[in-house]
Amino acid sequence: MATGDSNSRRGTTGGTGPWYEDGLRFECTCCGNCCTGGEGAVWFDDDEGRAMASHLGLDYPEFLVRHTRMIDGHRSLNEVDTEHGYDCVFLDRETVPGKALCGLYEVRPVQCRTWPFWPEVLRDERAWNRMKKNTPCPGMGKGQLFTVESIVERLVEQRDSEGKPW
Repeated sequence: MATGDSNSRRGTTGGTGPWYEDGLRFECTCCGNCCTGGEGAVWFDDDEGRAMASHLGLDYPEFLVRHTRMIDGHRSLNEVDTEHGYDCVFLDRETVPGKALCGLYEVRPVQCRTWPFWPEVLRDERAWNRMKKNTPCPGMGKGQLFTVESIVERLVEQRDSEGKPW
């Protein structure tokens, strides 16, 4: 069902493709809402962990001890309990007033790089709109138009990362 948002209408190919076949707009506004909230996890693999450690000038074991925790046998970035919720340990709310910046932006994990193009968010138009409202994410539906091909690339990247032995 169309909701009036250009991102939510069916494509013009007779509905044979995904509901987002005309693409979706997204632009990070640096609000930090996707990096905070209830307790959660930011999974990463060893290659991503080593890249993050290098970016911070740390050796990998030190990075693991200082900035990560184990959850059910899997490695996740730490969180910090703040007035906003549980912020990712690398979410910087101080450097630029009114913005929340990722301290690891250039080397952030797949989970972060592919937001908001996650399978559960793209399941259907209602899921997209629900996430847009509940996060809330002011960048969903605005900014750069991501083509269906670029969205599928992100979905594949996310899917492939889920098979890794975190």
